[in-house]
Amino acid sequence: MQSENRMFDDLVKFVNGAAGTLAGMGREAEAATRERAKEWIGGLDFVSRDEFEAVKAMAAAARDEADALKARLDALEAKAAKPKSTKP
Repeated sequence: MQSENRMFDDLVKFVNGAAGTLAGMGREAEAATRERAKEWIGGLDFVSRDEFEAVKAMAAAARDEADALKARLDALEAKAAKPKSTKP
């Protein structure tokens, strides 16, 4: 009876060790895959979220400035287009 328990104990230890090894290999494979994906995506000239947000803010500011300048130009053109009244 004692020998059967020892055999099962050894088998359980072996299976636990193998499971731990396989889990470690899985984590290493996942890390390597993530690293390769980062390298591949990095080579595609994508921009980071921070860079995108900064350029988006600059474009919004430029659009606002252009709208203000257009309104100012329209006002100046309207003022210049008014006929001048001449006094006799």
